[in-house]
Amino acid sequence: MENSASLSCDGRTIVIIGSSTGGPRTLETIFLRFPLVDAAIVIVQHMPHHINSALCRHLAKTSRMEARVAEDGDPVEHGTIYVAPSDIHLKLVGNRTISLFDDEKVQYVRPSIDVAMTSLKRSGSDRIVGVILSGMGSDGAQGIRHIKTIGGATIAQDLRTCAIHAMPRAAFETGNVDQMLPPEGIRERIIQIAGTL
Repeated sequence: MENSASLSCDGRTIVIIGSSTGGPRTLETIFLRFPLVDAAIVIVQHMPHHINSALCRHLAKTSRMEARVAEDGDPVEHGTIYVAPSDIHLKLVGNRTISLFDDEKVQYVRPSIDVAMTSLKRSGSDRIVGVILSGMGSDGAQGIRHIKTIGGATIAQDLRTCAIHAMPRAAFETGNVDQMLPPEGIRERIIQIAGTL
């Protein structure tokens, strides 16, 4: 019998986390001893390739989730963290497949959190979660608005715990953030929504 962690997402939880300056340290806190959860987690991080690759290796070592740099055509699978590669946009096709594409920067960044989040579709069977962490600018605010519109849960990092609070503040100011939480609270909320495998 095939392990459920290797099955493509079908009526499960899809989490997109947007992160920029100050985000890697927050991600390390969120995923320290993180259990194997019934979710696919996509991290869109505004950082150079070597930092994203190092982050991926670190998450694989410190959590029970599989972690890897996303590739074009990857199926979205439970129990896996996908880190968006640098300098290319990422979207989810039908909430099930990762698509990477080279296009103009959006709000001066590529990959764009907004591009990834707004690619998600409303589904009666999927639980969608959007999370905005520390960072400069306002990338992710439009994405949070979209996720709220399609019935998803929305979280932003508590401003007092951010190295740079512009991104979570911009998300909060849309009026579409359900909860402002510190890193440990974000961790617990994701686990609560997704459930463990």
